[in-house]
Amino acid sequence: MSTSEKKPIVVAILTAGGMAPCLSAAVGGLIERYTVICPEAKILCFLDGYLGLLQGRCIEITPEVRANAKILQYWGGSPIGNSRVKLSDVAGCAKRGITKEGQDPREVASKQLEAKGVTILHTIGGDDTNTAAADLAAYMEKRGQKLTVVGLPKTIDNDIFPVKQSLGAWTAAEQTALYFENVVTEVTTAPHVLIINEVMGRSSGYLTAEAARCYMERHATKKWLPGIGLTPERFALHAVYVPELELDVEEEAKRLKEIMDRVGNVNIFLSESAGAGSIVEDMRSRGEEVPLDPFGHVWLDKINPGQWFGGRFAKLIGAEKVLVQKSGYFSRSAAPNTEDLRLIKGCVDLAVDSGLRGIPGLVGHDEEHGCCLRTIEFPRVSGAKPFDTRADRNAWFPALLEKIGQPLTKVVSGFHQ
Repeated sequence: MSTSEKKPIVVAILTAGGMAPCLSAAVGGLIERYTVICPEAKILCFLDGYLGLLQGRCIEITPEVRANAKILQYWGGSPIGNSRVKLSDVAGCAKRGITKEGQDPREVASKQLEAKGVTILHTIGGDDTNTAAADLAAYMEKRGQKLTVVGLPKTIDNDIFPVKQSLGAWTAAEQTALYFENVVTEVTTAPHVLIINEVMGRSSGYLTAEAARCYMERHATKKWLPGIGLTPERFALHAVYVPELELDVEEEAKRLKEIMDRVGNVNIFLSESAGAGSIVEDMRSRGEEVPLDPFGHVWLDKINPGQWFGGRFAKLIGAEKVLVQKSGYFSRSAAPNTEDLRLIKGCVDLAVDSGLRGIPGLVGHDEEHGCCLRTIEFPRVSGAKPFDTRADRNAWFPALLEKIGQPLTKVVSGFHQ
């Protein structure tokens, strides 16, 4: 086939799932990279994730946007919108009026892509987003349609197998620490205050642990004035709970009560899935309906783990005021920090190269291949990777617990419902 007969390159980009401090920058990075090395490629952005794909709603990137795409790295969120639509949810899509009754969403999506001549699809999302895209590509291949799908790993939970570091997770941890630096001063509003910062993280305690490390590192650089009550211990963390470690509320309450009596307040970082299994069992035993999100997972935000733990601990440690705060929306909406921007740049460059070479997969540092940056085969990608509290690379975590006086309990299976 001559050059003139080659099929035009049409690149499509979509973001899906929850927010993370990388979406806008990744979209901008893809646009920039294609503009430099393949300026003839047509670039489309589907609006609102898979919802926009199913509905055929997209925008074509103009020369003005191409020339100014760098601006996107300074913003959080996703300029092209997100949604939680699952292509495998035939009934759910029909119920919402996105597709017709009994219609396979993959068929609808493939026809939209074919109609627009898309040859490369970049999905920026978590394991659900990227495995759904891989499934779509396989579906299209069986129908004789060629599509190269190259994903970028986005999740503040950092819980995608076998990706070492997902985009945006570093920033989210840093922002969680910054958030709590303001919230923690609430300990001065009353005697015997219990503050719980409920941190996002379905199956992994990574974000909670990393944010706690970041907070305590910043805490160590502060200037104190004990003579007027500005003491390090008052503003330190006293507990960090992650789903990978056993949590005995009664036993921990004894330790925290001693701190409350001595210091006058207690500060906790709580992963939203730490102890979530117990909360779900408690709800079901009382005949309460457990809320589920569009992906069929327990909707952790709606079962309020922070409130549940706040109520339990308050009685046991003598808290007169309980303040439960959720740092998730603050931390996940930030623009990426320098460390994440560097990671995004490397992943974006490889994603574009893989797309043009027809190599499908999820771009990331592959833990099973010496942590090399490569395009990971989709069949090897899965979610719910736990935070390894005993790994050599995470040796700082047991040291952190020791510093705050919390025992390192036995490892348990995380929450995966």
